[in-house]
Amino acid sequence: MERDLFTAEHDEFREVVRDFLAKEVEPHLLDWEEAGMVPKSLYRQFGDLGVNGICIPEEYGGAGVESFLYNVVVGEEMASLPVHLGGLSLHLDVVLPYFLELANEEQRARWFPALASGDSISCIGMTEPGTGSDLAAIRTTATRDGDHYIVNGSKTFITGGINADLAVVVVRTGTDRRGGLSLLVVEDGMPGYDHSRKLDKLGMWATDTAELFFDSVRVPVANLLGEEGRGFEYLTRNLPQERLSIGVGAVAACESALARTLAYVGERSAFGSPIASFQNTKFELADVATDIEAGRAMVDRGIVELERGRLTAADAAKIKLFATDLQGEVMDRCLQLFGGYGYMREYPIAKMYADARVSRIYGGTNEIMKVIVAQSLGL
Repeated sequence: MERDLFTAEHDEFREVVRDFLAKEVEPHLLDWEEAGMVPKSLYRQFGDLGVNGICIPEEYGGAGVESFLYNVVVGEEMASLPVHLGGLSLHLDVVLPYFLELANEEQRARWFPALASGDSISCIGMTEPGTGSDLAAIRTTATRDGDHYIVNGSKTFITGGINADLAVVVVRTGTDRRGGLSLLVVEDGMPGYDHSRKLDKLGMWATDTAELFFDSVRVPVANLLGEEGRGFEYLTRNLPQERLSIGVGAVAACESALARTLAYVGERSAFGSPIASFQNTKFELADVATDIEAGRAMVDRGIVELERGRLTAADAAKIKLFATDLQGEVMDRCLQLFGGYGYMREYPIAKMYADARVSRIYGGTNEIMKVIVAQSLGL
């Protein structure tokens, strides 16, 4: 079905992004997988392309676009790759909104130009060992000491954490379970801050995922985003867009997997006939195509609702739940049609299968999504 979301300008931007990915990203994916991360120079290239600064005001070097649709274009084109590059999507869709909403004029002048150019990249430190999706249980502390906070604690599973120059860290500044949380920007190079430990993952091999450690890190009060004690509120407000962006990537990855599988079954033969000629293949891919269409309709409706300022936490949870469950099912069914080759890492479908598994965990587990939906039903 035709999509009515995008204008000719969006289509032109998509072509620019797609061409860039084909020339500057895809040829290097194997090297980046082996390294376990992309080079920081890639973010500067995206900055030169205008991607990093899409939503950043023009006076700071950005394009000043307020629509999420350009983020959608980038997210969909990135998700179509056989390798997940989560650091950029997280920077654009998850972390930058906190800067855009909460940064004061001094902070904007200090951080926005480098964020727009790609000289700085960001990550967000929410998850801690033992807390998982329970943000209110965060134990990393920030104790006020004059014009600084003293930060102690740790974070884990932080996408883009090694490359990041700026980390938006959720810290406990008070005793109230939810009202005691704040957002502090911790900068690379601050004494006592270590974000060098890279985690070895099942998938997403080209995305750096780190543990962050804070040993009496002195962070200026000037690095507080928003107001002290309102961190949980800020997180709750921004999570719908984060979960929608996960849904965007999940459905785009499904579409890419289907296209790759259609090409494979048309070329590969078994028992003297193309795999595509078997009834089982036809029925499997017909089911997959139909399910993807349903997921696409749900995600596109969510994009429209976000653009209108009406996307609720419950609706975003439904989108994330449905789209990522769909992603897991589609990858499994498509991989099966590749037979033994589908299990080989040299085949893109194997990488896409491994990368897909975490989408049901990050951004809030799908079990938490069910809790949110159930609460919206009065249960």
